[in-house]
Amino acid sequence: MELKEHFTNKIFNLISKTADEMGLECYAVGGYVRDIFLNRPSKDIDIVVVGSGIEIAQAFGKKLGRGAHVSVFKNFGTAQVKYHDTEVEFVGARKESYSHDSRKPIVENGTLEDDQNRRDFTINAMAVCLNQARFGELVDPFGGMEDLKERIIRTPLDPDITFSDDPLRMMRCVRFATQLNFYIEDETFAALERNKERIKIISRERIADELNKILLSPIPSKGFVELDRCGLLELIFPELTALQGVEVRNGRAHKDNFYHTLEVVDNISKVSNNLWLRWATLLHDIGKPRTKRWEPKIGWTFHNHNFIGEKMIPDIFRKMKLPMNEKMKYVQKLVGLHMRPIVIADDVVTDSAVRRLLFEAGDDIDDLMMLCEADITSKNEARKQRFLDNFKLVRQKLKDLEEKLEAERIQKEKAAEERRRAEEARKAEAERIRKEEEQKEIERQKKAEEERIATEKAEAEKKQSVPEMSQDVPTEQAAVPEKEENVPTQETEPAVDPFAQARPVPEKKCRTKFFAIGTRDQLKALVAYMKESGIKYGKVE
Repeated sequence: MELKEHFTNKIFNLISKTADEMGLECYAVGGYVRDIFLNRPSKDIDIVVVGSGIEIAQAFGKKLGRGAHVSVFKNFGTAQVKYHDTEVEFVGARKESYSHDSRKPIVENGTLEDDQNRRDFTINAMAVCLNQARFGELVDPFGGMEDLKERIIRTPLDPDITFSDDPLRMMRCVRFATQLNFYIEDETFAALERNKERIKIISRERIADELNKILLSPIPSKGFVELDRCGLLELIFPELTALQGVEVRNGRAHKDNFYHTLEVVDNISKVSNNLWLRWATLLHDIGKPRTKRWEPKIGWTFHNHNFIGEKMIPDIFRKMKLPMNEKMKYVQKLVGLHMRPIVIADDVVTDSAVRRLLFEAGDDIDDLMMLCEADITSKNEARKQRFLDNFKLVRQKLKDLEEKLEAERIQKEKAAEERRRAEEARKAEAERIRKEEEQKEIERQKKAEEERIATEKAEAEKKQSVPEMSQDVPTEQAAVPEKEENVPTQETEPAVDPFAQARPVPEKKCRTKFFAIGTRDQLKALVAYMKESGIKYGKVE
């Protein structure tokens, strides 16, 4: 293989030019080089510089210009350059030494050989020179290329030293073997067994990160089997190893739930890359050891193991520093419900049972069905096929029910929209009537006001047209009522007197002079009243 062909990118040309200008040796190392030979695409590039990695990173970032972002980590002697979708990490060549109670090394400047010695595995210790004079030259002191061909995971130096110095490398060893489907070299594996207790100094977060990568590999069971073989699994995940073993009583045995679980995980990995669905699958039978019972009539039982397992999930996630959020609740739900479709499939599939299942699973119903189908690992092919056929029926009923519910939802939304529009129309009509009544009231008040003003104006005009009657006017010209003393008056029905307050009550044998001012009609009414009452009066003008 001509390595130069894999380093024609602008990135490598600029790194080469920068290194030569600064007079520094510069190499591509680690996973990027390994993945070239494995034909796996990679955008994360590790660069080792015999000198200052930070200085060359800063100079390289300037050459890239706009779009390049340089991050410097002085405490670690590293720098990272991000350019579009590519990340380049620069580090100075170094040698490391460790204390027994920590995986944090004491770091010193070193040569390329020192840097390759500190690498975890031979396949990650290969380097390719980027200086122009030796551009594309492979530096492989530990036979990494041969190990790639043989598909072997092996440490460059003594594996006991490698694993004791940094115990996380034991998890990485198993993880690389799982991801690449490689074998762990015998002496390297033996060192895993000898140094397993050192894993206790590693944080739970780092261990969980490696477990996640194992779970996301094509065949996760390989990693868990290797962890179990070397003794690491019991130290980091005792709840899982508790599933191991087969007990026989009266000729009746139960399956080994550990290997059953791993088989189910491999099955789910064929149909989904969802990490948390894989976690739910790994934990779906985690409650079985606590619910294991022997019943003479039916044999071994694990009643309610799904509910017990559901309750165990938060403690497991908390201990392993996994997220205590919706992801944990999702895993809980699937573990708690994973027996429901199996029970339905083992009996007559009724609409009501399917409806309840859909209601409880909600949006996770497809993931639940995938888990349950993966859980069918029976060696009895007829029974296995019956379950799978019934699962198809359950899926079809779920599909029909979802379509029916969707149609009902659309119909309800349509009815709700019609009600909304009718309510809006009713409110609009009520508002129209209110405005009409309001306008009528305004017009009525306006008309009443106009009539009042007209009446006041007419009365004022009439008052101005009637002459005043003064006391200075001669008696004979005024209306002077007269009444003789002892003259009997004719008793009649009292008439309505519009001027009762202005008219003095006639007394016996008296003469009274007064004048009255009013409208013509009022004066006429006064004269008529005096006539009816027998009151004598003088001239009225």
